[in-house]
Amino acid sequence: MSAPSPSSTGSKLIARVWHGVTPAAKADAYTEYLHRTGVRDYRATPGNRGVYVLRRIDPQGDRAEFTLITLWESVEAIKRFAGAEYEKARYYPEDRDFLLEFEPFVAHHDVLVTP
Repeated sequence: MSAPSPSSTGSKLIARVWHGVTPAAKADAYTEYLHRTGVRDYRATPGNRGVYVLRRIDPQGDRAEFTLITLWESVEAIKRFAGAEYEKARYYPEDRDFLLEFEPFVAHHDVLVTP
């Protein structure tokens, strides 16, 4: 699993996509936690070009699904945030208080169209 390379694809941005699931009752608290941790760290990393936080409460109402999409100018910029093993998901200590599962990897995509 390797991230696309802007130099090899002509893409100007790379999207890093992570998924997480919390109990629905903790969705608002987890959103606030994300802003204090990951979102803040993404934005502070040189080469980050944006972050989207998406949330969906499942139809049964018991789980909240989160998708974070971050935009990066290069693989090197992603590594400044995620470290050398940039394909692995990065978790924070308090994530265990919220998340129901821990996906080991993220996905990287070339961004072909932007707003």
